[in-house]
Amino acid sequence: MEKSMKDLVASFADQLKEAMAIGRGAKFSSPDKEIRNVVITGLGGSGIGGTIISQAIESNCSVPVIVNKDYFLPEFVNENTLVIVSSYSGNTEETLNAMNIALDKNAKIVCVSSGGNVIAIANEKGLDHIIIPGGMPPRACIAFSLTQLFFIMNGFKLIGDWFIQDFESAITLLINEEEHIRSEAYYLAEKLHKKVAVIYSQSNYEGVCIRFRQQINENGKMLCWHHALPEMNHNELVGWTIPNDKLAVVIFRNETDFDRTQTRMELTKQIISNYTPHIYEVHSKGDSTIERFLYFIHFGDWVSWYLSEIRGIDATEVKVIDFLKGELSKV
Repeated sequence: MEKSMKDLVASFADQLKEAMAIGRGAKFSSPDKEIRNVVITGLGGSGIGGTIISQAIESNCSVPVIVNKDYFLPEFVNENTLVIVSSYSGNTEETLNAMNIALDKNAKIVCVSSGGNVIAIANEKGLDHIIIPGGMPPRACIAFSLTQLFFIMNGFKLIGDWFIQDFESAITLLINEEEHIRSEAYYLAEKLHKKVAVIYSQSNYEGVCIRFRQQINENGKMLCWHHALPEMNHNELVGWTIPNDKLAVVIFRNETDFDRTQTRMELTKQIISNYTPHIYEVHSKGDSTIERFLYFIHFGDWVSWYLSEIRGIDATEVKVIDFLKGELSKV
């Protein structure tokens, strides 16, 4: 029986456990050349993991990690580049195009997918690949795709194995906090109902904002936008000039946020409160960056599902995306 979106959100910790087991069993061939940079290519629910890991390991990885969400790859990609191809279905046309470019450039390629053309090409070309469970919406499988990215980075000695304990601690944290997360998520969903969410965080947690925005879009079928501090203070802040009761601000915060940025957040709240009374803060839990990221992701996923329930819509359906892909296939 196909799982509902609610069941998929609820099983996040269990998915992380399964994903860890898959990652531990992954094997990688040695690269012919030294890896000097990494490009993670993927879109939507398959691509957000790249954004998250690029921020989560920025203080632990000695080579640049670029996230690519297009048909093409940066010109610098060559035999010294590790290209991680992430496509849940294995049939994402933009990702397949980028994968073929990576092949032409003789990059070291590792694929993460449930099957499709990506795995078919990987088998044909003898590429390293990790197969994750299929048959679910890609956005509901971030636990599988994100976790494999850490194991790949570790497999090529670009990061240490410190992340394993952080993931294990995060699983325990999420299980222990599940009831609290659901309660707080429902409260926020009620506040965001009939509003346009404006989502902020510190810049190194912007991936959380993007994930939350995407989930509100796909599960809640609502528009919203996001920005990050301190950059937001240099442009978007000036746009807050007209009172608008339809806007609701959500700020993701960590105790570890830079002190000057925390000061900026407080001042930003003070300024924005002149234009909307709807300002809500979400404070992370956890002792590591990975724990905090996963806490925010799970919290945001629950908010997006509760929004679908409150609005009386099907969180799973994405008919407009199916229509777009169908029309593209005719061209």
